[in-house]
Amino acid sequence: MLDTSHHIRRCFVGLAMLFIVMTVWNLTTGEVSLLNSLWTMPHHLDAYQKIALYDFRMPRWAMAGLCGALFAASGTILQTVMRNALAAPDIVGVTAGAAIMAVLGLIVFPSLSNIEVAWLSSAGAFGGFALTYFLARIHGQVSPTRLALTGVAIGASLLAGEHFLLLIAPIDIGPSLSFIAGTVYGVDWSRVKALWPWALLLLSLALCLGRSLDLLALPDETAIGIGFPVKRMRGLSLLVAVLLAGLGVAGAGILGFVGLLAPQIARVLVGAKHQVRLPMAMLVGAVLVIAADTLGRVIAPPMELPAGIVTTIIGVPYFLWLLIRGRHCGNY
Repeated sequence: MLDTSHHIRRCFVGLAMLFIVMTVWNLTTGEVSLLNSLWTMPHHLDAYQKIALYDFRMPRWAMAGLCGALFAASGTILQTVMRNALAAPDIVGVTAGAAIMAVLGLIVFPSLSNIEVAWLSSAGAFGGFALTYFLARIHGQVSPTRLALTGVAIGASLLAGEHFLLLIAPIDIGPSLSFIAGTVYGVDWSRVKALWPWALLLLSLALCLGRSLDLLALPDETAIGIGFPVKRMRGLSLLVAVLLAGLGVAGAGILGFVGLLAPQIARVLVGAKHQVRLPMAMLVGAVLVIAADTLGRVIAPPMELPAGIVTTIIGVPYFLWLLIRGRHCGNY
């Protein structure tokens, strides 16, 4: 059975091994190949290889894994709180709102620090989600399909707004473009150091919500009947989910469908219990983004595809399959 400790342990060990493989592949792949030096000690690397490894690839790997975990945790919470398998940060307007605020802030105030960009992204994430939820609500009810389609429409509108901002922006718009493409290209240690304490805090808080999320998955009447504060915990969970996605956008831009795919994969592997589903989803999200970043380097060298494009290519067919399956089952 899915909920046996032995099965769960095997899933975590297997995915941890896959994470290690993806890490090695990510750190050794690129214009400067380090694969032949894999089994050498670090002091045997020449100066050029050390710069490529320590100053470019390692911070890029760290940010990819961190943002993958952030989006995965956000998606898991959103899907549970909203009881909607289609709920994900990039589908319900969260990432689009975060990205447009980050772009606007960098255009108006080019000297913004990484922390200030993160706060702007979080504010935009709240705005995007609130707008999507408000427009999708009819007579106090929000259907899963209407929420997803409204989120897609809001996301497209906000993306158009980002393009307009870039058209009227000064020439130096490189940092802004990264939020639209969804990439960890050019990430340095200063950016990682600025975000990781907040990421660790939010991910830890998300893990602490595990039991509450199990109760939120129950019908409201049942949860209230056993004395669980449904409204308060639902609001807190949504707050954490939006902050997680906002911080993820601040780190790597829009990484399409990571918040949709990772929770679904985790549920298949270890079941619906959030004490194990949440950490599994975080690990799956990290592996997905690290793999997407690596694939982006090897698909069409010397050109690099942003990780967000790779995750979107993977995620769109799955999103459509969920819609079709839900329609046939009468869920959506």
